[in-house]
Amino acid sequence: MINKTKIEWCTHTWNPVTGCRHGCPYCYARSIANRFGTSAEKFNLQEYIDAGTLAVLGEGADALFELNAPFTGNPYPFRFKPTFRRYLLGELSKGRTPKDIFVCSMADLFGDWVPPRWIRDVLDACAAAPKNRYLFLTKNPARYDQLNQIALLPRDDNFWYGVTVTKTADFDRIPIQAAGYNQFLSIEPLLGRVDMNKMRGVRWVIVGAETGNYRPANKVTPEREWVDEITEYARKHNLPVFYKDSLRKLFPDLPPSEFPW
Repeated sequence: MINKTKIEWCTHTWNPVTGCRHGCPYCYARSIANRFGTSAEKFNLQEYIDAGTLAVLGEGADALFELNAPFTGNPYPFRFKPTFRRYLLGELSKGRTPKDIFVCSMADLFGDWVPPRWIRDVLDACAAAPKNRYLFLTKNPARYDQLNQIALLPRDDNFWYGVTVTKTADFDRIPIQAAGYNQFLSIEPLLGRVDMNKMRGVRWVIVGAETGNYRPANKVTPEREWVDEITEYARKHNLPVFYKDSLRKLFPDLPPSEFPW
């Protein structure tokens, strides 16, 4: 399903793939999937496999699941284990109103564990519905470049590829590459100072504070100095910045949020 969302920088979310293996302690998606998901182990999976509605790739904790039809009536039947809902690929062609769609808000589509054909099929479905704008986020931007090198990463104006960082050290762990496609930076949650001089090829920045109640004792409240450094860099380089409401609650006098389109 394509769902309306309260995420400020898009209008809708679409989750043909859910689940992630990064293990980030602040992950809202894992909390949602575990809270509202169910345990598929209580069902006879072989019946679904025999019916052609379910394929299981891998074994045990490393299993990947493919669904060709809704399964158990729950949106997260395998909780946060990586799952591909192939039956959702045709949803993008429905409706006439253009949407700004955050693709796989409940997953990292470009994680190392994701089969290339999952990524290809999702990108092909997006390309087949060019009326929408598609926004992606990953902590594994090397996958963007791998796909770009074999001409599988669309460079159309309506495709935007984001990278998540939380502090300067993340740039060393997940370096951003400039490969000629629309890139943006999501600094959410802002957990420390971010040296913006380490960026390359980025055309938009989103900044937000940590939210949620799942680790209150360790929640980080960003310092105004960290935010001001991002703002000043963006001003000098004519770079649009979107300040999420979570940050505005802390600093109401922030500049107006901007989009790159």
